[in-house]
Parts: sequence; structure tokens; C-alpha cells
Amino acid sequence: MDGEISRGTAIKSLAWKFLERCSTQGVSFVVTIILARLLSPTEYGTIALVTVFVVLGNVVVEGGFCAALVQKKDADNIDFSTIFFSSLLISIILYFALFFIAPLVANFYNQPILKPVLRVLSINLLFGAVNAVQLAYMQRNLQFKKTFYSSFIGGILSGIIGISMAYKGYGVWALVGYTLSLQFFIAIILWIVLKWRPDFVFSWIRFKHLFDFGWKVFMTNFVISIYLNIRSLVIGKLYTRELLGLFDRGQQISNLIITNINGTIQSVMFPIFSKEQEDRNRLRAMLRRSIKTSCFVVFPLMIGLIVAAKPLVLILLSEKWISIVPFIQIFALANMFLPIQYINMEAVKSLGQSGILLKLELIKKVLETVILLGTMFINVYVIAWGVLLYNLICFYINLYPNRKLINYGYKEQLKNILPELVASISMGILIYPINMLSLNAGLNLLLQVLGGTIVYLAICRIFKIESFYYICNVIKNKRTVI
Repeated sequence: MDGEISRGTAIKSLAWKFLERCSTQGVSFVVTIILARLLSPTEYGTIALVTVFVVLGNVVVEGGFCAALVQKKDADNIDFSTIFFSSLLISIILYFALFFIAPLVANFYNQPILKPVLRVLSINLLFGAVNAVQLAYMQRNLQFKKTFYSSFIGGILSGIIGISMAYKGYGVWALVGYTLSLQFFIAIILWIVLKWRPDFVFSWIRFKHLFDFGWKVFMTNFVISIYLNIRSLVIGKLYTRELLGLFDRGQQISNLIITNINGTIQSVMFPIFSKEQEDRNRLRAMLRRSIKTSCFVVFPLMIGLIVAAKPLVLILLSEKWISIVPFIQIFALANMFLPIQYINMEAVKSLGQSGILLKLELIKKVLETVILLGTMFINVYVIAWGVLLYNLICFYINLYPNRKLINYGYKEQLKNILPELVASISMGILIYPINMLSLNAGLNLLLQVLGGTIVYLAICRIFKIESFYYICNVIKNKRTVI
């Protein structure tokens, strides 16, 4: 991977990672749909509260060290082994911490069921510690084919367990069984398919060196995770578990597309950007290409989700989840520009400027706190609109550093994505009237999906949108580098 990153290497890595993300999310989506039909929004609201604590614990366990391993040019097995054992120790300490605070959490929300659920679900921290360094090793070496196997097989096996438990009436414990078994199977499969094993060594010198970079990434991720989940804690306290379940599920459905795109971008582009950090012009060209390509895919999908949200919910989740539609639409609109932000942040991180990301994150979280405080006591829908407002402001904040670092500022980036944005909005306007026809939900959705695809591609071809022809050329294998 030294030297110039060939188009073949980058595209192959992106393809495997995207396949892994899509297959994992695809399996998860199917499982979630089946579980949603068997369970209620209230049960999803219960698991959403507990998941907040486990997610924050996983961020602490990872601690930014895995990003440091990927970013460090000469990382060796001593580095990986050092982080492996330190992460495992931290996960054990955190598990017992959550075990003992579980009663306090249950009392605060006046929900006794949270005590045993939190204690059992926290076991995921141990699996997360084992997985984290192995995933960092594969990410550094672009071995995404192996992550595909572990995620896909693990998703199927855990899905069988979760659905079986829900069918037999275990309620919220079906969600616990599904989540816990997923991480367990991934840990086992990764251990089998990956030949890397930790040596029984620990270096304080290596730990401190990785910590110098990793703590800033950790603080950035930790602050992000707190604010991504704090709304669930607030809604769970101020409103009903049913509303929390609708808010949480609506956000996750809208995030499904973004998670696949962003997860692929962050996992693949960070190591590739890191290897090109000395050549700012090439890094700038790669950043531009990544942004335009991701927007070509994300914009029409998000606009399409906004337009087709109602028939989609009726088909997949049934009438009892119809109140989720506004949440899906709001979050789809809020998420449209996230890929651009994440790509810019990966470029900054690849240059070793994790301190800049931390400073920006602190500024953004002050802003987010103000918006949350201004919306939390009105209603849950206003809280969701607050997310949209926050994301729009963050768009400008996250693009700021690269204006100076690689001379790629707001105006140029906006100009680059404008064709894809206009084409997507035009497509949405043209297919929206289908909702006004007296059609059943299935036919309605089918016409919107087919019509939207045809209209969008036709617009791209007629107006010669560059991303469309770039992807066509990639498929025909006409380009040699990114």
C-alpha cells in the first residue's frame, strides 16, 4: 500500500467495505422489520435507553487507539498487542462499573426492567474490546473482505436468535439476545478468519505515543456519542417510551443509508488519505472525488426516502408504526449532507490534525446543547427538527479546516455538489404526485422507486453530470487512479 493508491486497490477496498456495510445493514434491516412487527415501540424505547450506556462504554474501550494504529505509518505487532490488552482491561473495568450503576439507572427512569437488561447487555463491552484491534488491523491493511464474512454471517446467526426469542414472547429480551449474540458471533468469526494474534507484550512507550494521537480522537468520538444519544436519555425521562421508540426507530431507518455510505468512507478513505498525507494536491483531488461520488448516491436516496416514507412504513412496519413517518422524513433531510462532512473530517484526521477536530467538536456541542435546551420541553417532533438545524450549521463548521489545510473551501465544495443536489430535488418533485393517486402502498412504492431511478439517471445523462459518467467509466474500468 506504499506509494500511490491505484484506482483498483481503492475501488476494490471500497467495494468490499460497501458490500460488508450493505450486507450487514441489509440483514439487520430484515431482522429489524420482523422484530418490529412482533414487538412494540415501547419495547424499542426500553432497549434504546440501555443502549446509550453501552455505546458510550464502547467508545471508551476503543479510546481512539484504533484510529491511532491506522494513522501511524510504522505500526507493528507491539503496537497492536499493547492496545489489545489495554482495551481488554478497560472493558472489564467498565463492565463492572455499569453492573453496579444499573440499579441507579433503573430508579432514575422508574423502570425496574432496565437493571437486568443493562447488566446483561454490558457484556458487549468485552466483545467490543476483542473486536476493535482486529478491525483496526484489517482496516489498516484494507482487508475488508474478511469483515464482510464476519459481519454477514454474524448478522444472520444473531437474527435467527432474536427473531426466535421475539416469536416466543420474550419481548425486550429478544432485542437483548439479538444485540449480544451479534457481537459474540462477530468476535468468534474474526478470530477464525484473521490470522493476526496478539503477542504477550505491553510497551508503555508505544502506549504513550499512540495515546498522544488517540486521546483527541477519543474525546471527539466520546463527545459525539454523548450528543448522539443524549436525546434518547432526555426523551426517555420527559416523554413516553413509545415516543422514544418512534424517535429512535425513525432516526435509525433514516440513518440506514448514511451508515452504509459513511461507514464505508471512514473505514476505507482514512487509511488511504493517511498514505497520501504528504501530497496535498493529490489528497485534495481524492477528497473532491469522494465527495462528488458519495453525493451522487446519497442525495437521491434521501430525497426518495422523504417522498416514499409513508408507503414504505405501511408495507414494512404495518399501520401501528405510522406515527414514525414524520421522524423518518425529518432525519432523512437532516442526514443529506453528512457524507460531505465526514469525508472532510477524515481528510483532516489523516493529516494528523486530530486536535482541530476536537476543537471543532467542542464548539459544535455548545451549539447542540443550546438547540436541545431550546427544544426539549416543547415536544419530540421539535427535538427532531432541532437535529436538522444543528446538522445544517455543522455543515459549514466541518468544512472550515480544509479551506486552509488543502485549499478546498466552501464555495468550491458547494459548486461541486450542486449538480447532484439539483438532479435529486428535481427527481423528488416529479415522483411526489404518485402519492396523490389512489393506489395501494405496494404499487405506490414500486412506481416511486422505479420512476425515481429512471428520472434521476435520465437527468444526469441529459445534463451531463460528471459523477454519472465517472461511475460509468469506473464500471468500464477506463480509469487508472482516483
